[in-house]
Amino acid sequence: MILILGVTASGKGQLAFDLAESIGAEIISIDSMKVYRRMDIGTAKPPGQARRRVKYHLIDIVEPSDSFSVGAFLDATHQAIEQIKSCNKPIIAVGGTALYIKALLQGLFEGPGTDEQIRARLHAQAKAEGLEQLYCLLKEVDPDAAARIHQNDAKRIIRALEVYEITGRPISGFQRQWDIRHTTYRSPAKIPFPRDDIRNTKHNWTIIGLRREKTNASSRINKRVKRMIASGLVDEVKSLLAEEKPLSKQARCAIGYAEIIEYLAGRSSLEDATELIKKNTRRLAKSQRTWFKTFKNAKWLDIDAGESPEEILIRTKVLLNNAGGLSSTGQ
Repeated sequence: MILILGVTASGKGQLAFDLAESIGAEIISIDSMKVYRRMDIGTAKPPGQARRRVKYHLIDIVEPSDSFSVGAFLDATHQAIEQIKSCNKPIIAVGGTALYIKALLQGLFEGPGTDEQIRARLHAQAKAEGLEQLYCLLKEVDPDAAARIHQNDAKRIIRALEVYEITGRPISGFQRQWDIRHTTYRSPAKIPFPRDDIRNTKHNWTIIGLRREKTNASSRINKRVKRMIASGLVDEVKSLLAEEKPLSKQARCAIGYAEIIEYLAGRSSLEDATELIKKNTRRLAKSQRTWFKTFKNAKWLDIDAGESPEEILIRTKVLLNNAGGLSSTGQ
């Protein structure tokens, strides 16, 4: 069971495909946006030709009007793992959605309950006094959480303060206790995945990470956004907005879609929207890069700008053989 990590546009999807085809594996996508049907260009889904040659899981499984939770992701992932194992095939998971990866490796942190009155009061306080005041309060009561939460992230700031008021304990304390042995799984009733055979057990993943020099990574991001626009991202968003059911909040907020929606609403030019997609994607990559540094057991490959996919595949297989990650395939 191989897990491939990397920041957006790092080449991890290409490596996953090449490796899967080489060793006869199936791929599980760990991406919160690739789950949505008809959101193809902006999410950089693998092309149809690739998906006909290698079987992918967790792509195109819900409508853009639906919400999709980390619990639903875990349900679907465990189901996919059992299906692939039943076929005696290797498993490759690939993606960069931090919450999904953490849940896959460590289990699902449910956290304390909610209190709508407290939450409403905090929202009103933020509106009246400014979010900065709430952020300063969070730094006082939970400096660890404040260090991880951006000062403009109203949703997470309010949630952290809500947990503190409900329990008298910082949310960071609950997160440190996140343990697979205490995991429960929840998924929306509308997500049609069976839950009877889910077990709270860790899987033995061999983790491979791709790293690129920051300038090279940013250049790849900029080129990919340019290709997305040229491939028809604007028309894709127009088509989604014209559907009978409105896009879910998750789908509307996806990088690439949120900016084009603003353009189509007349609130920005296409040039400005394109530049904002690049900027927001680079910001996502920076966040991913910081988080991936915590993966002490990952085996990292530093990729040169001119290195070909074939060369990356060869280096990956050598690394996996040395780690015993390909022992079951004999490759």
